Amino acid sequence: MKQTLYYSPGACSLAPHIALEEIGLPFSLVLVSTANGVTRTPEHLRLNPKGRVPVLVTGDSVLTEVPAILVHLAMSHADAALLPSVQEGLVRSLEWFNWLSGSVHAVAIRQVWRPETFTQDHAQHEGIIAKGKENLASSFVLIEERLKQSAWAVGDRYSAVDAYLLVFYRWGNRIGLDMRGQYKAWTGHTLRVLERPAVARALSSEEISVWQ
Repeated sequence: MKQTLYYSPGACSLAPHIALEEIGLPFSLVLVSTANGVTRTPEHLRLNPKGRVPVLVTGDSVLTEVPAILVHLAMSHADAALLPSVQEGLVRSLEWFNWLSGSVHAVAIRQVWRPETFTQDHAQHEGIIAKGKENLASSFVLIEERLKQSAWAVGDRYSAVDAYLLVFYRWGNRIGLDMRGQYKAWTGHTLRVLERPAVARALSSEEISVWQ
């Protein structure tokens, strides 16, 4: 059954987009720009009341949240080997997903880019942004240390976790962090991920670069 991904260029929806490209079956993309506020329109809110991307539609099924979508795609298309099949590898993948989507994205990234989420007092926004950058730096150090130990995030081969990490590396560049200078192992990891044709197709389709 053909699947449709609602996405915004360079948003966390990039990870499911890459996963769909890895699977290699036909799928459709629907652009929902977060920058233009399209995710808050009545039409999109009927699809996803959370007002966010990604949204994956398969027939009558509507699925949201990056970790859920990535696990769904991996389980539905086991031949694509998007996640490890052994228990240890699978639970380590979930460990990555929970931390990246929760602590790193929902807290640190949101503090930097969406301080109004935490307070309506504009006078406090500067402090929230500064704390977000501090939290982000701590998280990025943990990612760097993990990738010093292995070429890939989980086990000895590429998985959907690596595609998800690419999103955060790109965001680091967008925020203005010295990703190449500070995170050598993560940069090497990013270069390996970028060698994959599915990743190149997704980036080209969204008309984005990891480096900007």
